Amino acid sequence: MHGAVAKLETEVLVIGAGGAGMYAAIAAARNGARVLLLDKSLIGRGGATVMAQMTVAVALGDQEPDHWTDHLADTLNAGRGICDEMLATLVCRDGPARIREMEEWKVGWTREGGHLKQVTAPGHNVPRCVFVDFLNTGPAVAKTLRGQIARNDAIVRISGLSVTALVTSKERVTGAVALDVENGGPVAISARAVVLATGGLTRLYRRNSASCNMGGDAYALALTAGAELIDMEFVQFFPIGHLAPRLVGMDPIMWDPFRYKLGGRLLNGNFEEFIDRYGGSDGGVYTAPRDLTAYAIVKEAAAGRASPHGGAYLSFEHVGEAALRAAFGPVIDRLADNGIDLTRRPIEVAPIAHYHMGGVRVDKTMQTCVAALYAAGEAVGGASGANRLSGNAITEALVFGERAGRFAAQAAKASACTYADRDATAAIDEIRRLAEPCDDGVSFGPLFAELQDLMWTQVGLLRNGDALNRALTRIAEMRTRDLPRLRPSDEGGFALGVQEWFDLRAALVAAQAITLCALSRTESRGAHQREDWPDTDPAQAYNQRLRLHDGELVVDTMPVRAMANA
Repeated sequence: MHGAVAKLETEVLVIGAGGAGMYAAIAAARNGARVLLLDKSLIGRGGATVMAQMTVAVALGDQEPDHWTDHLADTLNAGRGICDEMLATLVCRDGPARIREMEEWKVGWTREGGHLKQVTAPGHNVPRCVFVDFLNTGPAVAKTLRGQIARNDAIVRISGLSVTALVTSKERVTGAVALDVENGGPVAISARAVVLATGGLTRLYRRNSASCNMGGDAYALALTAGAELIDMEFVQFFPIGHLAPRLVGMDPIMWDPFRYKLGGRLLNGNFEEFIDRYGGSDGGVYTAPRDLTAYAIVKEAAAGRASPHGGAYLSFEHVGEAALRAAFGPVIDRLADNGIDLTRRPIEVAPIAHYHMGGVRVDKTMQTCVAALYAAGEAVGGASGANRLSGNAITEALVFGERAGRFAAQAAKASACTYADRDATAAIDEIRRLAEPCDDGVSFGPLFAELQDLMWTQVGLLRNGDALNRALTRIAEMRTRDLPRLRPSDEGGFALGVQEWFDLRAALVAAQAITLCALSRTESRGAHQREDWPDTDPAQAYNQRLRLHDGELVVDTMPVRAMANA
């Protein structure tokens, strides 16, 4: 387990094999680079894309008149005035090309009348969202990208490698160090360019829709390499995540298409419509954006008008079985297997941590402030501002993935910098130290669960200064006192214990970043709602930037970037 360091070499290293990472690998390869695609889980079967079941926003203009500038207007409106307009422009302008390329690769977008069928999603002014069947969009996208990668000899794929540190020299990334999850040994990777595509951080919350590897890895790796983060305070809570009765084998965020296609009624515990009370004209058609809807549900519960399990009712009793079956067919039978009959009683829903608008700060090529270090997908911050528009997540993944891979390949070809063993010594030694047998090892599951509870209760949808300060204090204790003195247990596989240690370390960095930025923003805007600062302050229409300085996280502000030169 503790022998010689395994060594790998490539031109472009892509860390994370979800939608953004796979597209980055494809783009880098077709731009002439040798690519190494890594993931701590199975290639193309982890991350957010494969779990996404709904729709993909793109202004095609085939079904109804539409233009990418209209899509941009809706994106900026949803972002509450602080979207990075340059990045948002890229998403909306380049989205059609990526969606049509996926169509060429036979992803199977639903068609109607000779064109791609598009539906309306919350926050959009026209039917703009494409999809694959019902509840199958993300899996189809992931499967299609996996197929493209499997047929590309320039892309080497390795599962079960968990990157623990980036290697830099003279403010340029030159590779990475990873833990081999199978045997616990260190792996040194030389690369001329690196793409971070490990997704977001919603696993930090007790109630979430994330896969188990969405714990903030990209943010911790970027910070320690010298890159900057932006908008870390903005965590999107999907408003109508399933709450009750118990649902097995189905996605907790599946209710969106039911709601906006069939006009499901969102009711409080008194069976009253309530969205209009919070500034969102809803009228049973689900046009209110996610941040407003989530806020309304939580405020109704705080006012004593919650459903029995603490959320709201979502009722389809007025729709009828024929209409439900016509719209969603076999899904109705799967719900029946769970004891759910939508024609007889409502279900209960409540907000669930779903997406992170913040992330690594990049330029229009997806490069960070560290040379040759790029980011893609949910790892990137800024494009969505304070609130992401429904349907934009996969669009961002594809657009940013393609750009990151393309420009990373160009950087790799132009680079003369090489990896040096001495730059990786500390990271390699850290893995070796943690892998040494010990008699007092622990499982990090309870500590991670404590962090999830802390983030849910103190840094959740409704925040206040006292709670944020308490959270900061405890997170700092876990980072600087608890984690450094604890060693992994060998129960259930020694390497898994070491990975848990690194996962918790990254999660604590991400949690501290969110909390610090949330405390610094003394207003309510989009997904960031302060009970002690309930109003939106026009003077705070700026982005918050976070960086590591002398081992401490430092927050400052910067003006919102305009769309010029996108």
